[in-house]
Amino acid sequence: MVKYASQQADITIVSDKGQIVIPAHVRNKLDLKPRSKLLVYSIDDTIILKKLQVPDMKKEMQALWKKVDRRIARYGEMSEQEIQNEIEHYRRERRK
Repeated sequence: MVKYASQQADITIVSDKGQIVIPAHVRNKLDLKPRSKLLVYSIDDTIILKKLQVPDMKKEMQALWKKVDRRIARYGEMSEQEIQNEIEHYRRERRK
């Protein structure tokens, strides 16, 4: 094992299919589960794997709907015309 910057390096082997085994302690530390997504970078003779943080869409949608519900409770529901006006306002702002 090779030691870098007070971190102990592990050795893994590339299989015939190009697969590697990430050591269990690293998988546990990064909470990598089967089907976890990793970004792969190569710089010269170095490979960097970075855990891809995929947003939890269910949680994001629940949070969005809570905001919508609070807005409706406070101001009432929006009419179709109010919704169109908001969309047009947003588009004008984006063009600037």
